[in-house]
Amino acid sequence: MARKNRRNDGAGGDIASLVTQVSPAMRTFRRQMHQTPEVMFEEHQTAALIRGQLDRLGVAYLPAPSEAPTATIACIGDPQLPCIALRADIDALPITEATGAAYASTIPGRMHACGHDGHTAALLGAAAVFKKIERSLDVCVKLIFQPAEEGGGGAERLVRAGVMDGRLGPKPLAIFGLHGWPGIPLGKVATRPGPLLASTDNFSATFVGKGTHGAFPHLGRDPIVATCAAVLSLQQVVSRDTNPVESVVVTVGRITGGTAVNIIPPTATIEGTARTLTHQTRQAVQEAMRRRLAGVAMTHDVQLQFVWSEGYPPTVNTPEMADYVREVAKDTFGADAFVPAAAPSMGGEDFAYYLEKVPGCFTLIGLCPEGSTDCPGLHNPSFDFNDDALPVAIQLLVSLATQWTQRSGASPAKR
Repeated sequence: MARKNRRNDGAGGDIASLVTQVSPAMRTFRRQMHQTPEVMFEEHQTAALIRGQLDRLGVAYLPAPSEAPTATIACIGDPQLPCIALRADIDALPITEATGAAYASTIPGRMHACGHDGHTAALLGAAAVFKKIERSLDVCVKLIFQPAEEGGGGAERLVRAGVMDGRLGPKPLAIFGLHGWPGIPLGKVATRPGPLLASTDNFSATFVGKGTHGAFPHLGRDPIVATCAAVLSLQQVVSRDTNPVESVVVTVGRITGGTAVNIIPPTATIEGTARTLTHQTRQAVQEAMRRRLAGVAMTHDVQLQFVWSEGYPPTVNTPEMADYVREVAKDTFGADAFVPAAAPSMGGEDFAYYLEKVPGCFTLIGLCPEGSTDCPGLHNPSFDFNDDALPVAIQLLVSLATQWTQRSGASPAKR
């Protein structure tokens, strides 16, 4: 699956051999972490497991910032050398597991349904390799084990605490992260320059009318009818207010209102999400939604209470860094192992906050076994990170750091 890296770092053999050595332990760790999933900012046991592994490796880590006490930031190598940051997310989801695995979640209503256990195990495996070759490293590697990716914006908190500007560990020249992807074959690596993932804004619109008996609708102002019109009008934000070549999603996921079949209620509410790939389109979509909902309210003689909840920004890869990942992946695993991501995904990631501060690239690694036709998707109760992808993830992370100075001409930030 993974061929030998051309670079030989000694200290126990080349990188591919070292990855092979550490992978079984990381498989065991991944399954241990899978059994005790914790959701955003509650990852205290998870943080203890991570720090225990770092202690075992002899890797020192910084005191966690007060804004994110379950975060763990560690460095390997001379901090005076160019710093390359690698990030893994550590939180789980409020989903009841249905994998039937022997190592399934032991916490009711919680599971690692997005593969963060695999991401964490991969970064710890990379740490084990870096420690073995520490004397020959020509970069300082910054390891970021980040809490609260699933809606909590843990990356934003760490950015505010100084993880990207030198206040919390050395300032990185670039940052890289990865995500297991069920839609990509096992052993493949994919990314693209520019937008890779979407912004994740949410909204709610409450229509305030006048309640009355259902038999006498003329005596009230019906927010239910206004709500139905609003759902239909919002679909035209995509079809009529957006350039057809732009990717936009506006989804109404919840409608609430009413208490009985024969009563027109005083209020009704719609809630949903809006996804875009650029900051300009993001702003334009918000403005179009406000205008359309205000028009619906005026037409139906009801009042509008509109709330826009800003989520993660779009995840936009630095083009030079995406090119760097492509070349490193080809050199490490073979030319056919890299698959260009043809189009962005409308899912979101708080890795976007790091990319707003330093150059970097977010990358997808394949999880789907050869010949499989039913690979459960992310956030699915039957999803489980494929342990066979761990060696690929570990070696990619290691190679992105160890090949940095060799390929410095391909990067915008040099020694």
